Amino acid sequence: MSDTSLAAVVRTAAQRLADVGVPDPLVDAELLAGHILGRRRGEVQAAIVRGDGIDDAAVSALDEAVTRRAAREPLQHITGTAPFRHLELAVGPGVFVPRPETETVVQYAIDALLSSPESAPVGIDLGTGSGAIALAMATEVPHARIFAAELSEDAHAWASRNVAGVENLTLVLSDLGEAFPELDGTASVVISNPPYVPDAAIPRDPEVRLFDPAMALYGGEDGLDIVRVLSSRALRLLRPGGLLVIEHGELQGESIRDLLTADGWRAPATHRDLTLRDRTTTALRP
Repeated sequence: MSDTSLAAVVRTAAQRLADVGVPDPLVDAELLAGHILGRRRGEVQAAIVRGDGIDDAAVSALDEAVTRRAAREPLQHITGTAPFRHLELAVGPGVFVPRPETETVVQYAIDALLSSPESAPVGIDLGTGSGAIALAMATEVPHARIFAAELSEDAHAWASRNVAGVENLTLVLSDLGEAFPELDGTASVVISNPPYVPDAAIPRDPEVRLFDPAMALYGGEDGLDIVRVLSSRALRLLRPGGLLVIEHGELQGESIRDLLTADGWRAPATHRDLTLRDRTTTALRP
């Protein structure tokens, strides 16, 4: 007789994921079990400790989910959600899955909005993807007015779903180089997590290489094509003294500082993330 305890099923799922090189197989197995059972990961762990069973329908559903994850489909595409700061975002095919490191990037923009003397400071997120950065700013600085632009129709559809009902957030379908001309000279903060992977630098992780949209990844020969557009557009959008915040790869800080300096920005500075990798460059509009 097969063992249908939750513990045994999750253990088998974790081994299947480990066998194909999924980085955190037990974590993913527990999260997938929670998705199938409608429980949080901690509740799944508690059920395993109690010795709870799992019915055949749930076993079958979990087996299907594990098969998808073993093919390196992102966990977030299977569960349909991705955590970001205090948010739960809807994600899936066609949109870049927000990463934990971006949670530290958006803090620079949030701090600038909170310290702005304006009663309703303007924050702009160019290339918003799922809407993660814009939503974090809008919900954590509720007196701010947040504007977000996304060029991809697929990603814009996910962002629209995520920002629905957030009254201080405006989302448009637009190229970031042309977005929000009516806001020129008014923004306290412009932030972006642009595509910055050089065209020839194909990502190693199959989750990224096979499932993240190319439009959200690749930024030209040196990875900085969109950063150049961003620098030019943000100079027009920001008020004097306004802050530009750019997420980038760990080896791009110096190149981006040089680019911004050449464009006339003041005080470009590169900051590390929690893993001590260069992750964010900021600069002030003259």
